[in-house]
Amino acid sequence: MKKFNFNAGPSILPREVIENTAKQILDFNGTGLSLAEISHRSKDFQPVVDEAESLIKDILNIPEGYSVLFLGGGASLEFCMIPYNFLIKKAAYLNTGTWAKKAMKEAKLFGDVVEVASSADSNYTFIPKGWECPTDVDYLHITTNNTIYGTEIREDLDVPVSLIADMSSDIFSRPVDVSKYDCIYAGAQKNLAMAGVTLIIVKNDALGKAPRQIPTMLDYRTHVEKGSMFNTPPVVPIYSALETLRWLKAHGGVEAMDKLAKQRAEILYDEIDRNKLFRGTVETADRSLMNICFVMQPEYAELEKPFLEFATSKGMVGIKGHRSVGGFRASCYNAQTIEGVNALVACMKEFETNH
Repeated sequence: MKKFNFNAGPSILPREVIENTAKQILDFNGTGLSLAEISHRSKDFQPVVDEAESLIKDILNIPEGYSVLFLGGGASLEFCMIPYNFLIKKAAYLNTGTWAKKAMKEAKLFGDVVEVASSADSNYTFIPKGWECPTDVDYLHITTNNTIYGTEIREDLDVPVSLIADMSSDIFSRPVDVSKYDCIYAGAQKNLAMAGVTLIIVKNDALGKAPRQIPTMLDYRTHVEKGSMFNTPPVVPIYSALETLRWLKAHGGVEAMDKLAKQRAEILYDEIDRNKLFRGTVETADRSLMNICFVMQPEYAELEKPFLEFATSKGMVGIKGHRSVGGFRASCYNAQTIEGVNALVACMKEFETNH
């Protein structure tokens, strides 16, 4: 039986990315050594980093004056690296979900933090509107996609201060005006690579202004100066990122991914809205195209477990919702296919017919 992977992360990767990475793990570029055992400073591996960096700059149309870094620690480490490097006196955060809240918590260790708006009281079922960004802060931090609750900001905000974004779960899914940001960071395990590497895009002249001594490994300047090679980088995840970037470029780049994301989401959200058994969990205007969350209608709540078991028996993998929301979550990152979404919709229709 064919399986359809809707896991929220680590998540689906293009099949050719998995196969090509596996080949290199067995024998990297004909060297007779595994990708998993070569030196990160070898003449064979440096071209991997160089090509990956070049493709990212090309695909996202990154202007001059920005560095692309491959670091460890996941987005969670960036929650503290951001204020370490950018917070001078005060920072502003838009609280749209669990990860935004965690980032805000870390920033409070370094200075004053202003919560410009929050949808926490409504269990993060919408992106706050009508808020104003203070002009006396060092930066505004946003989380563009909220994997747990299924909301997304699919635009580049215009604000009067430096803008920093956690794009872990929707980077490369749409065009981005990088020039509006001082820093973009993203854990790779959604749209870029296997888990283990974090992508950082940082504006060089925004660094070095924080009035504190920064530990060497937590200073972005360290990694800019050493080209992500200050310490041993996650070699295999970086290579899998390169394969994904090649795949992305060959399939039309972020413009094509944006179009495909809208197609997938339209198919699934249309079924959620049509099917008498289900309902969406967030306001329509703020629905994520990456993480599509839905639950049973209250009168059919007892069917939640049976539907999960039914869908699993049909090959659907990873559709159980996060424990803080419940219900179901279909993660539709770049590698997710229309076939996979249609298969899930067919399960929903068949289950409705049966009940």
